Amino acid sequence: MKAKLGMSPIAWWNDDLPELSDDVSLEECLRQSRTAGFTGMEQGRRFPSNPQEMLPILRAADVTLCGGWFSGTLVDEELTANKDRILPMIELFKAVNAPCIVYGEVGRSIQGDRSKPLATKPRLSDDEMKAYGRKLTAFGEWCAEQGMPLSYHHHMAAVVETEPELDAFMKNSGEGIPLLLDAGHLAFAGGDVLRAIDNHHARINHVHVKDIRQSVVDGLDRTKQSFLDAVALGAFTVPGDGSLDFGAIVKRFADYGYEGWFVVEAEQDPRNAPPAKMAEVGYAELMRVMTAAGYTVETEGFPKG
Repeated sequence: MKAKLGMSPIAWWNDDLPELSDDVSLEECLRQSRTAGFTGMEQGRRFPSNPQEMLPILRAADVTLCGGWFSGTLVDEELTANKDRILPMIELFKAVNAPCIVYGEVGRSIQGDRSKPLATKPRLSDDEMKAYGRKLTAFGEWCAEQGMPLSYHHHMAAVVETEPELDAFMKNSGEGIPLLLDAGHLAFAGGDVLRAIDNHHARINHVHVKDIRQSVVDGLDRTKQSFLDAVALGAFTVPGDGSLDFGAIVKRFADYGYEGWFVVEAEQDPRNAPPAKMAEVGYAELMRVMTAAGYTVETEGFPKG
């Protein structure tokens, strides 16, 4: 079985909390990640938006684009508005041969609002979840028809956060909308990561290997503190520096024959958790558990030739 290891630039630059950002260029971010061993990087705010500029940067860094976040609003808005906004991203991702676009629902979400406590997260009724699942399926099918699959990201403080919400979403949506399984977000929400893999492995096409610091998560007052408060307090980290058993998690993916990207997405304060050092820690731990699970980790970055 083959796997690829990537990172998210959120370890270097945080879009929602700019104060939790390292003052480094895109080129330096890619250099640090590639030096640690990672061969892919998800898109971030300092990436150019056209392939003519992006491809030379990726080639020079010997890195491929392994995904990127799209802020979807389908819980409230129609398909047409989201199609219009995602189409340029689809064309860019096709041109640089990215594997998928990560769909993150921001409609009704409080993930970017520090004034909203975690306990006030939006919740969908059964009928709303059914309609939402149908709409996401149609959107995912349309994106795939354009040549770029989606990967649905369940997320803290959004309409699909908890394991029961994820189960309901998966039940009410179809194969046209694949799943991104994020270990850290699911564990933060109180879910069982291994059970979720068991239940939904057939539709998982992308994986975020985000770790959590359980003591930070357990110490939150969710009636007063927000998702961004949790991030600032250090709720997230890289594999090997947190509380999750990635040996068991990766083994479970291997048991079901998952092949593809495992992406470290761990937003932290770079002053307390230097991104280059965290990249090294995360890579070392992932190589350890990947090898134990029987994976061959691909080492090629930007395609040669």
